Amino acid sequence: MSKIKMLTPLVELDGDEMTRVLWPLIKEKLIQPFIELKTEYYDLGIKHRDETDDQVTIDAANAIKRYRVGVKNATITPNRERVEEYSLKQQWKSPNGTIRAMLDGTVFRKPILVNNIKPMIKSWSKPIIVGRHAYGDVYKNAEIRTETGGKAEIIFTDNEGKEIRETIMELDGPGILQGMHNTDESIRSFATACFEYALDEKVDCWFATKDTISKKYDQTFKLIFEDIFENEYRDKFEAAGIAFFYTLIDDVVARMMKTKGGMLWACKNYDGDVMSDMVASAFGSLAMMSSVLVSPHGYFEYEAAHGTVQRHYYKHLKGEKTSTNAVALIFAWSGALRKRGELDGISDLVTFSDRLEKSVVETIESGFMTGDLAAICDEEAVEILDSVQFLEKVADQLSQ
Repeated sequence: MSKIKMLTPLVELDGDEMTRVLWPLIKEKLIQPFIELKTEYYDLGIKHRDETDDQVTIDAANAIKRYRVGVKNATITPNRERVEEYSLKQQWKSPNGTIRAMLDGTVFRKPILVNNIKPMIKSWSKPIIVGRHAYGDVYKNAEIRTETGGKAEIIFTDNEGKEIRETIMELDGPGILQGMHNTDESIRSFATACFEYALDEKVDCWFATKDTISKKYDQTFKLIFEDIFENEYRDKFEAAGIAFFYTLIDDVVARMMKTKGGMLWACKNYDGDVMSDMVASAFGSLAMMSSVLVSPHGYFEYEAAHGTVQRHYYKHLKGEKTSTNAVALIFAWSGALRKRGELDGISDLVTFSDRLEKSVVETIESGFMTGDLAAICDEEAVEILDSVQFLEKVADQLSQ
């Protein structure tokens, strides 16, 4: 069978640890036998980011702007322990945060459902899609640690030199300070992306902040969402038979536990970081979550929603086999290939991506799975597979 030819490369962003081990195996076993794969490769492994002073992350984001579609592996965002472990120059910023800020998009994460694994929340029968604002908040913050008391202020100087000054707190002793920002333009892009995604999926859009406490920052989000909905989307939503619902973040968390699911939950950046992991875990596994960054400028970045699987990597280094779940990594590739096919008009590439995802689901529903899924499967697994065996089983299913 002749391989599917690509016209335009994908931007390939490699990562760290166990997911870096699995990345080339996915290409070797599930993609390259069927596709003449074209990518522009960027090594976002922590050592290479350190060697390039993180310039490689910026270069990768600019490449996505050129080619419009990227696929990203999981990467390390180093803390103090990681700096020591890898002998890094500094605690580099999150590469995801850098890329998302440059592309100015919204991250949509959706559970990958299989019939033999039921959500931990009994009422959930439909996917809950988390739409995460991908700009600002703590990911583009400034922080100060002070060892003495003093006056903490927030100061803004406009383009004409006029100053706005607010006292945060009079500190009596050592403390910590954090400054965050966002922009009206980015919030409007976030709201528009969420409303468009809800229309495309034909699901209600829920949005929540804490505007009762944060009367400027969070309230701005609320007001912009309401303005765009009332002026641009109310009629479209009514025609589609879907609704927009706003409430406080603590209220929506409580409500979410009792719903059937089937909605888009729009979250501010940090809220979405936390809540998408909660939703993914409750549906079964962090490795069973598709994730795509959608930019209003027409850029798409598909990624794994989980981390680098550090514990399994240490076992791998000892020569031990691991049962690492590669489903989210596979769906990152299938999502990127599908979008590439859509943009370039290659229907065979779209069809292949659908087949690849279906093969993953059929493999798991047939009882062949990694250890994390076997532990929560409704029926006993037919066979618990290690990392490589699972990829080979999916490859067999894909070849049928």
